[in-house]
Amino acid sequence: MKGFMYILLCSNGKYYTGSTNNLEKRILQHNNGEGANFTRKHLPVQLIYFEEFDRIDDAFYREKQIQGWSRKKKEALINDDQGKLPDLSRNYTQHGPSTSSRPGERQAQGPPQPSSGPGERQAQGPPQTISGPLQLVVEPVETIVFNLFYKL
Repeated sequence: MKGFMYILLCSNGKYYTGSTNNLEKRILQHNNGEGANFTRKHLPVQLIYFEEFDRIDDAFYREKQIQGWSRKKKEALINDDQGKLPDLSRNYTQHGPSTSSRPGERQAQGPPQPSSGPGERQAQGPPQTISGPLQLVVEPVETIVFNLFYKL
């Protein structure tokens, strides 16, 4: 099922980031006051950016990624200014530019720092089971997202 990640400009000048499987219908819902509480309070909204995905869960993941970005970083994406994205990345400002010879490859810069900022993800492994009077299964977020959309 196709999916879309989108960014709206609200009447108060703030951005709203969402995802859907039907972009036209969702924008109409937002402008009719049937969307999220935030957009309902700041009508009208205007679609200013979107990305299309083959799978809705990929769009949802991208939505969550972008929601953690600063306003300036979102504006660089909206304005197709890819060159500014590394400078606006929290990780880049913490660790500086890469000194490796291949794009995207980073050299070790000391022990890894725990992520604590919004939009940053910890590596996730397979589901874990904790036994006791109640059984709790902890699953990777990708599994949860898949189950939310496909109701398995």
